[in-house]
Amino acid sequence: MADVAVIGVGRIGLPLALSFADRGLSVIGVDKDADRLGAIRERRMPFQEDGAQELLDRVDLTLTERVADAAQADAIVLTLGTPSFSHIEIDIRDIRSALDDLLPHLRLGQTIILRSTVAPGTTDFVAGYLAKHRGFVIGEDVFVAHVPERIAAGRFLEEIDTLPCIVGGVGERSGEKAAELFGVFAAPMVQTSPVQAELAKIWTNILRYATFALPNLLMMDCEQYGANVFEVIDLINRDYPRGGIKSPGLTAGTCLRKDFAFSEERSNAPGMLLAVSRVNESVPLFLVEGMKRRLDGLSGKKVAVLGLAFKADTDDERDSLSHKLIRLLERELADVAICDPHVVTPTLPLEEAVAGADAVVVATNHPEFSGLEKLREVAAIAGDPLVVDPWNAFGAAQVFAYAKELTAMSATTS
Repeated sequence: MADVAVIGVGRIGLPLALSFADRGLSVIGVDKDADRLGAIRERRMPFQEDGAQELLDRVDLTLTERVADAAQADAIVLTLGTPSFSHIEIDIRDIRSALDDLLPHLRLGQTIILRSTVAPGTTDFVAGYLAKHRGFVIGEDVFVAHVPERIAAGRFLEEIDTLPCIVGGVGERSGEKAAELFGVFAAPMVQTSPVQAELAKIWTNILRYATFALPNLLMMDCEQYGANVFEVIDLINRDYPRGGIKSPGLTAGTCLRKDFAFSEERSNAPGMLLAVSRVNESVPLFLVEGMKRRLDGLSGKKVAVLGLAFKADTDDERDSLSHKLIRLLERELADVAICDPHVVTPTLPLEEAVAGADAVVVATNHPEFSGLEKLREVAAIAGDPLVVDPWNAFGAAQVFAYAKELTAMSATTS
């Protein structure tokens, strides 16, 4: 017997499993990815997460590819992928598959917790599925809850003890059992209903996705009117008590890009969140079109793309708009050179990527691509390329400008 099993030891599940083990719980980790399990057995983190390697070095997990083995634990936490179909329909096949594997082996008193992002009503579906196929009385025989994951990549070990832990139990006892498990962490517990827990998680991500769409749309408007988006943002925010617009960038990542669909599937305002998605998804094309105008086409031009990860200081490429940007550049017959020191995908060193480049695009605002000194370094290697910096990573406050112009401007202001 084990205290807890975590089904899916990826970017959400593995740090959670390690943290449970670090609090003294016996933990089973389940995953069908043999390469991932092999890396964990060799005590190698299969992805970047601050502090997780130190945990992996000192704690032990029981690892298995069999979902049914999770039923040996008193509590089972599902951290499975929950994508959406292209028809704006939620895909719960992985959750159903895991439940089917578990059904013959579940026993009285166990707790099943959904940690993945799910559509409203999914926790009640899981409870109903268990009741239908095994006859369990939920909240008495077994316990079902949603405890959504809201931790940012790279901050797991900090935020697992600080972010309020939302617990949506199917019945009061389910909420109590889930809170008892997650009570090994220091975070405050907030009990609510399953559907409110589901909505809180979904709309946390929708809020961020919509918030970042506004400055991206503003960036496109400023290009249309010949204005500087960073100066306009400063005018909006400076000493204004009702300001607060964010800065533009390539807004993506697997959570932000898909989670609006969990609301859109049954939305009372269909299309509203699709429009938000279209704004963010349009940024790569906006950048490519801006380069085409300034360079008189991109065929045969060398374009250095700095960054493949979807956000700074992470190795996570899932749903990164950098890949879309690269595909669009290749369709224009540009010669693309890529640099990202964080990701597993092989890329070039910075010097090789930018040497002889006609354009340099900051696609991810990694620290390695930030600051005026880095801009001067790029200019010294590449000469006078067009610099495309929607993040303002270099700090020159220009989305499109030539390197010599930017370095001259920075010299006069420094």
